[in-house]
Amino acid sequence: MLNNKKIALLGSGTMGKTIVGGLLKSGKVKPAQLRATTRRAATAESFSRDQGVACSTDNAEVAAWADIVILCVKPKDIPKVLQDLQAKGALKHKPLLISIAAGVSTAFLEDASGGACPVLRAMPNTPCSIGRGMTVVAKGSHAGDAHVALAKEIFSPLGRFLELEEKHMDTVTGLSASGPAFMYIIIEALADGGVMRGLPRNVAIELAAQMTLGAAEMVLATGKHPAALKDDVTTPAGCTIAGILALEDGRIRSVLARTVELASKVAGELGK
Repeated sequence: MLNNKKIALLGSGTMGKTIVGGLLKSGKVKPAQLRATTRRAATAESFSRDQGVACSTDNAEVAAWADIVILCVKPKDIPKVLQDLQAKGALKHKPLLISIAAGVSTAFLEDASGGACPVLRAMPNTPCSIGRGMTVVAKGSHAGDAHVALAKEIFSPLGRFLELEEKHMDTVTGLSASGPAFMYIIIEALADGGVMRGLPRNVAIELAAQMTLGAAEMVLATGKHPAALKDDVTTPAGCTIAGILALEDGRIRSVLARTVELASKVAGELGK
């Protein structure tokens, strides 16, 4: 579906590089179909050299060239970027706009871009950088299933892909996008327990990380509820139930659930 599509990435930070790398590795596009921008000329030169993709400091020029424009800038920068594109007529050809900015609604993106461009709001996460990520998209009022299909082609090399109603996007941000940071703390804490019992630090981290990876894969591969998988491990009077009771003493469920709740609320404020 991306044959002959020209894709612009405005902002070439971590996620911009990840998207470019995933597309090129997948073979779905050629380097000539991609262009990127960055704020500084030196950074643009470095990006071009490292990624093999043209990169400049001119958002309007690159956007005017593209069929698909991916906004990879911070939420606070979205209004200025779109205002500049509008003023320079860079969106008059009505490209598909895909924004990965947390908390910025499709309604705002549509209004700020002139009201004619089809818009998708996307939320990838950092594991996309190793092809094990999760990207969720929501359609704006002018976007259709064909636009979602294009986005899936772009993001599927980075991991799983899902479409949801926009009302869920702030929660997606709090759970899926912020979630890796929460899991790193959990992995570190589990490893600390292993160190407390005498394991070398590097061994404890490897065990905790691989266990976490395997447990997550079990949920996805089996389709079973996590509680059912937990019960499969928990034998009567065993060590696992003893550990679970310690977690419950620490209110682990409510702490994690409240963590996602708070992160989601903050995500909703980022674009305001």
